[in-house]
Formats: sequence, structure tokens, C-alpha cells
Amino acid sequence: MRIPRGFIEPEHAAPTVADARRVFDTERGTAPFSDLVVVIAALNEAANLPAVLAEIPDSAAGILLDVLVVDDGSEDATAAVSRQHGAAVMRLERNCGHGVALRAGYRVAWDHGARYIATLDADGQWDPADLPEMVRLVVAGEADLVIGSRALGETRDTDPLRTLGVRVFAVLARVLTGVTVTDTSSGLRVMTPELLRNVPQTQPQYQTSELVIGAALAGYRIAEVPTVMRPRLSGTSKKGRDLAFGWRYGRVMVGTWWRQSGRPGRAGRAGTKGA
Repeated sequence: MRIPRGFIEPEHAAPTVADARRVFDTERGTAPFSDLVVVIAALNEAANLPAVLAEIPDSAAGILLDVLVVDDGSEDATAAVSRQHGAAVMRLERNCGHGVALRAGYRVAWDHGARYIATLDADGQWDPADLPEMVRLVVAGEADLVIGSRALGETRDTDPLRTLGVRVFAVLARVLTGVTVTDTSSGLRVMTPELLRNVPQTQPQYQTSELVIGAALAGYRIAEVPTVMRPRLSGTSKKGRDLAFGWRYGRVMVGTWWRQSGRPGRAGRAGTKGA
């Protein structure tokens, strides 16, 4: 399987997502989601998803939640395992990239009534126990995007290059936007559909940097809460080599700044706050 690691969506992405959406809507009908939907994009994570899904609470900050797994062309039982553990599933028949899968999940979630959208990775590295405080900040109107930050909490990843990258990208984000974000690549996020609809997103793989930089430049309020980043439960990362990923990730940050810096933003940008 060839995982998209470039900067442009593969040509097959749009028709693949459209086909998956038709199947999902046919199977689900008009049944709405809960107000909060946790979107998980997964590629060959059948071994890890049972533990990940078991950790997700039934509600956060008093709001019932649903889980939507977007299977990004997996060659294992990712879709079947997700359904067995109570998640809604939209399956892309071809691999389109993590960013494409997430955006497909966002649209399905808000089209089916979600008022708040969270993301969580399928490898078990992020702890959903922090979701209630993150959701509370968004529901209370204190933030439009809340990020779980390993820099404010703890990282149990023993890769020193990745830890250095988190710090470097935090500095770059501050330079580009004037907003302090200590963990631009966290997979644990809570946000509003309004933000997701209005912040341009095009990246098939480096979507977290695009989203954070774009949201900051558009004037959306970003908050962070401490979290723990854990080792992957099993398997290997789909990101590729650290140096290549880091270079591409930084390039997307700068490219997003260049693209968005001339666009009108929302008034009253308040920067970030820690919980």
C-alpha cells in the first residue's frame, strides 16, 4: 500500500470519499449523531482499536458522545473491529491519506448534527481521559479549538528527535502567527464545526499543522490542556521517517501561513490559554 505523503490529495480521493459517503448515508439513514462526535481516522489499526475505543468515555462534560471511525483503505479488519466495539464506521475503499479521512469524518459528523467534534488517533498514544476538560472549554465558549499538549503534560515517547521537533514547531508557530501553541501535532483535539468549515484544509497527510496555523491566523481562540502521550500500542507509525516528516510538516506550516496571511481573520483573536 502506498501512503500519500505529498502535499496534494491523490486523484482518487474525491471519488473514493463520495462513494464511501453514499454507502454510509444509505446504511445510517437520517439517524443523528450525539452533540459530540469523536472522529478517528484509522489505517490497519485492528489490533489497537479495541483498547482505544474501550477508553473513550460515554460522555464528556455532561455531553453524550458518538465515535466515528473512518477506515482509510485498511487491509485488515479495522472496520469490522470498530463496529464490534460500538463505533460508527465510514470505510474508504482506497487509502487517501490521514487528512482526507479526517475531513470526510468531520463533514459526516456535522451533517448528522454534531455540535462539537473531537479527534483521537487509532494507535493509543493519546489519552481520552482528558476529553471532558477539553470539551468544557469549547462548550463554555472559552475556546474554538482545544489541543491536548504533551509539552504541557508528559511524553513517554523515547524518540528524542520527535521531542525536539515538537519544540521547534511550537517556536515556528509562534513566529508565524504570534499565538503560543506548545504542541502543534497533537492528535487529541476538540473544536467547533464552524472552525472546521471556515479554515481551509487541503493536506492529505500534514493536516494538523495546516489546521492549527490556519485557525490561529483566522482569529479562532486556541487553548491547550496538559495530556500524556504514550507509546503506540502496537505496530509502526504511518508517518514515515522522522526527518522527512519534520521537513514536510514545517513546509506545510510556512505554506499555510503564506496562503492565509492575506485573508481576513475573525476579530478579537485571544491567542491561547492553558488549563
